[in-house]
Amino acid sequence: MLKNSVTVTSLCLSLLILGGGVLSAAEDSSILGRHSFNEAWKFHNGDVDGAEMASHDDSEWRSLDLPHDWAIEGPFDVKYNARCGGLPFHGTGWYRKTFDVPTASAGKKVLLTFDGAMYNVHVWINGHFLGNRPFGYIEFQYDVSEYVKPGESNVVAVKLAPEDLSSRWYPGAGIYRSVWIDYRNPVHVTHWGTVITTPEVDQDEASVSVSTTLDGVADGNTATVQYTVLNQDGDVVATDKVNSSAAGVTAAKLQVAKPQLWDTEEPNLYTLQTKVFVGDQVTDSVEARFGIRTIEFSKDKGFFLNGTHTRIQGVCLHHDNGPLGAIANRRAIQRKLEIMKAMGVNSVRTSHNPPSNELLELCDEMGILVQVEAFDVWKKPKVENGYNKYFEEWSERDIKDMVRRDRNHPSVFMWSIGNEILEQHSAKDGNRIAKQLNDYVKEIDTTRPTTCGFNWWPMPYKTGMAGQVDIAGMNYKPLSYGDPVNEYLPDTPVVGSETSSCTSSRGVYHLPIEKYQTHPSKQVTSYDIIGPPWAYPPDIEFDALEEHPEVLGEYMWTGFDYLGEPTPYGGKDNSTNGYWNADWPSRSSYFGAVDLCGFPKDRFYLYQSQWTSDPMVHVLPHWNWEGEGHDVIPVFAYTNCDEVELFVNGESLGRKVKGKDLTKLPIKFNNYQSDHMMSKHRLSWDVPYQPGSLRVVGYVDGQAVAEKEIQTAGEPAKIELIPDRKTLSGDGSDLVYVTVKITDADGNFCPLASNEVHFTVDGPGTIAAVGNGNPATTAPFIADKREAFNGLCMLIIKAGKQPGEIAIQASSEGLAKATTSVNVKKH
Repeated sequence: MLKNSVTVTSLCLSLLILGGGVLSAAEDSSILGRHSFNEAWKFHNGDVDGAEMASHDDSEWRSLDLPHDWAIEGPFDVKYNARCGGLPFHGTGWYRKTFDVPTASAGKKVLLTFDGAMYNVHVWINGHFLGNRPFGYIEFQYDVSEYVKPGESNVVAVKLAPEDLSSRWYPGAGIYRSVWIDYRNPVHVTHWGTVITTPEVDQDEASVSVSTTLDGVADGNTATVQYTVLNQDGDVVATDKVNSSAAGVTAAKLQVAKPQLWDTEEPNLYTLQTKVFVGDQVTDSVEARFGIRTIEFSKDKGFFLNGTHTRIQGVCLHHDNGPLGAIANRRAIQRKLEIMKAMGVNSVRTSHNPPSNELLELCDEMGILVQVEAFDVWKKPKVENGYNKYFEEWSERDIKDMVRRDRNHPSVFMWSIGNEILEQHSAKDGNRIAKQLNDYVKEIDTTRPTTCGFNWWPMPYKTGMAGQVDIAGMNYKPLSYGDPVNEYLPDTPVVGSETSSCTSSRGVYHLPIEKYQTHPSKQVTSYDIIGPPWAYPPDIEFDALEEHPEVLGEYMWTGFDYLGEPTPYGGKDNSTNGYWNADWPSRSSYFGAVDLCGFPKDRFYLYQSQWTSDPMVHVLPHWNWEGEGHDVIPVFAYTNCDEVELFVNGESLGRKVKGKDLTKLPIKFNNYQSDHMMSKHRLSWDVPYQPGSLRVVGYVDGQAVAEKEIQTAGEPAKIELIPDRKTLSGDGSDLVYVTVKITDADGNFCPLASNEVHFTVDGPGTIAAVGNGNPATTAPFIADKREAFNGLCMLIIKAGKQPGEIAIQASSEGLAKATTSVNVKKH
């Protein structure tokens, strides 16, 4: 157990070298390695008798590449559970792939790896049943060597059977993460067989401890393992060569001089090359990226990364990628993380499940700390068909596999064993299972602390359940930081593992400003005060963390909107069999600081004003209020500057000082105020409305350093297309996100526009999805048109595999057409 103050260290990413190209029988040693197995699958939505047999006729099945989420295509329907996104993710789906196994693979190991399949997956090869894995978020591998036929065609068949009411959010459906095939010599590094730690680190030298487990070493034979460490420039910085034990295990300690440390500002990575020799022959060669860094958690002082105090500025993120569904697309995840970093985020909590490999690889590269979470439930169910059905049989294997897979990532700095577990009410079960899961983690990794998200104050603290993990995760309890929690856990560090839960709809402003539960529009005002009963505005968490610097930091709920859980809408409705459809078509989250398409809401800038140092200022609401019946408009500014000055049509309405001039918010939280609270994190003016210009200027030390202006827009007249990138890789999966903005004739953004926009795409690319960030619409994501929501919508285009230019055109009745283009380069 990690108590009071402890230093732990670690590492990064074990990745087998990726093979490339098309395998043929003529290739021998060149076939060795890992190869993508994502292309040329067949899919059938529905159950099929005999589909596991190699002889089954799948010629009429749909052809597609992985990753694939069958449910995102819809349709949205009230008969599906709105709490899970109102999409048909349950039922049975089959995937099949016919593939040639090279003759050169005879006598070699053939391994099939699934990064994840949603869920309750069953796998066959050539009619032989390989196994079942219920948990949709976990990676698993099968050795298929004895069942494949070298030099012949082979068939892998996969059946998935996700159930309704199996999740509290949209889980997706299908083989939604990548699949790989490995060809290995009999003596090779096992799956997750490389373990890297950095137990001793200072500015002059770092120790890199490596252990490797080999398969195929038997009968007293041994192998030799050669280790080489390369820096980011490809220079060799350390080497060693050791013999394996009779059990096929090696261990070595390499010294790296003047180490370049991994941190959130400079995420330096090293590469460990591992070569396995039997005699003079190389039988395996793998690479693993890793980082050198130290982490320390103190009850009294907080969190330290490489000896530097670091406040966690974190967000909780679900695994879906909005209009794309649950597919693990690298560019989609990269863009999500880029947007979060722009808000000032330095950490992500993977709520509430193990993440994709792509997310962790990107966090390693981008310098984002990750709390990897295992489960949303244990034995007690939150929904009828949740993971609780499998917990007793599978939880040990699932959580250990999670740690084995992810333990080499430097970005991973915490393991969470659960979230808001219902066993919190049971002193016996809660303590027993928490200790059991904690012990499972420690069997595999002792270099990082464990945590758990607790929300039923103070029960798990009284019973001792919270003391079974190294760090107490406190969900929505900012007023219990300090003495209240210290009474129960005097030596255990604390983190705000889930905070705020404020809700809002991008570009929506309801006047007067007042707290409500729901609104007839099925939208939520973006004045950033509304939330469900347990929630509170971000300002309260900011104040609590300022008062308690020993708290490690926070993970706000959530960074992005996500599919499902349309709180505060989507309640139960007995007329629809008790499913969560009462406020249909509300079908996705309002919690995000960013909407489902990645468009920032106003709350994005409130967090940016707390979490970033580059001067910024933001103003809200929009400035199109003619005919709305409001003579005076509350104007808010969010800034990290000292002062803000507001101008209306060039006339100053005065400067206000951050931290001194407070804004009254009509909100109370746990008697925080009697009927309102005063925020020092927002500046505000009551402005008599007149059309024209609304401009704010931020000042630091009396100097203007940032500004933002909003213009009253005329009638919609034009479409503006803004690609997020102009060059794509021709790998068949790269994406460009095209922002579609409605403007007036002068180019001013129209904040209330709802024009339907049609798209055409020519060249080496296709429409992957469309969206607009509206959480209450049943318009399909897979389409060639989209209605703007408050002036914006999104077109997502996937690149093909041929180089060339993708020409994009957008049109809408009554608006001038718009065109743009992007280039696809050879992969």
